[in-house]
Amino acid sequence: MNNDSNIDFKDLWKKQSISQPDMSDLLTRLNKFKKTALRCLWMTNIMLLATCAIIIFIWIFFQPQFISTKIGIVFTILAMVVYVFVYNKLLSDYKNIDSTQTNQEYLQKLISIKKKQQFLQTKMMSFYFIVLTLGLCLYLYEYASKMNFIGASLMYGFTLFWMLFNWFYLRPKQVKKQRNKIDNLIEKFEEVSDQLDA
Repeated sequence: MNNDSNIDFKDLWKKQSISQPDMSDLLTRLNKFKKTALRCLWMTNIMLLATCAIIIFIWIFFQPQFISTKIGIVFTILAMVVYVFVYNKLLSDYKNIDSTQTNQEYLQKLISIKKKQQFLQTKMMSFYFIVLTLGLCLYLYEYASKMNFIGASLMYGFTLFWMLFNWFYLRPKQVKKQRNKIDNLIEKFEEVSDQLDA
């Protein structure tokens, strides 16, 4: 009876062979999340900066006449540059995830990333879509003014439909997917932390 009361259950729990594979699986998932996030960040950078370069080329090559077209181009580029600038603030968070950290450090890093992602997915995405839509509408005005009413209506209609489709369908799906990934990782690290603290 005396020997049973001296058993350190916490120490036994830590020595279990089952907890190690769970942690290695969790670290594999974390590394996969990190690689996917970095790849997505770099692709977004490349695509938006290439789009900006094409827009600048169009401005120089086609020499728009209306001031509204030039303002539209500036707004469109501004939306992309500001979005990329804010998005790139996640780069250091992603890069700082490494295998030498403790569970608590992983958890804090993931919570920090989640907060930054939420800001990006709400306020910054709203800014991006509003300024981009305004920029496109101003840019298209010069070309729409040379069309008949039906042509101009179709051009604006398709453009606004595409923006609304992105805002109400594609964006929520992407946001939900990103949130599920990080929420699952946070949940798993919280479970591991709770087990170690128990």
